[in-house]
Amino acid sequence: MTEILRVTGVSKYFGAKRALDGIDLTLRSGDMYTLLGPNGAGKTTLLKLLCGLLRPTEGAIRIDGIALADDPVAAKRRMSYIPDHPTIFERLTGWEYLAFVAGTYRLAAAGWAEAAARLLDFFDLSAEARGLIGAYSHGMRQRLCFVAALLPDPALLLIDEPWVGLDPRHLRKAVEALRAAAARGTAVLLSTHSLALAEEIGGRIGILNQGRFLWDGRIENLLGEKERLEAVFLRLTEEKE
Repeated sequence: MTEILRVTGVSKYFGAKRALDGIDLTLRSGDMYTLLGPNGAGKTTLLKLLCGLLRPTEGAIRIDGIALADDPVAAKRRMSYIPDHPTIFERLTGWEYLAFVAGTYRLAAAGWAEAAARLLDFFDLSAEARGLIGAYSHGMRQRLCFVAALLPDPALLLIDEPWVGLDPRHLRKAVEALRAAAARGTAVLLSTHSLALAEEIGGRIGILNQGRFLWDGRIENLLGEKERLEAVFLRLTEEKE
């Protein structure tokens, strides 16, 4: 499997405050990785570093073999990012916004419109795609962000707690779309406070607290017989504190 993400010794300081301390992380194509941690653990800081919105104080990040510090534009073309509070252009229609995304990633004109139509249909947005984003509900905007992030078929997909505003049906569809992306070879890294969702997704998880990993591995290797993730998570983070 191809290595998609390599994080080596990454630390981040804001003045004297240490947000991340010597983080190492590797993801390969098809990985589905869930990042957990209490408020202030460093999850959003890590995701912003990975997508180039912040620069590490120490350490290095490589995306699909490209050093983010050396060629940030090429590295960013290999990834998509959904922040915890997405901001999209309200005076564009949904379709115009997707055309903007396609242009940013230099997607082939012959292919992106068909892919966009398919994703809009999957997320139940086809009927609203020609309407202004400013008239969309919060949930509709979140779904459009998923469409935009999946459109370039990225090597790395970063998602920071985008579940607020999604009803149960579309939350299920979002998880289904992420699993399908991973099956195509995308490395998916998602952050969530929902331990039930993390347990359902399974696979590999990381528990971050006070800027350090308390756990990075398969969920089945973390949980004992009949243990639930919530109990183990609370025990680990309380012990650290």
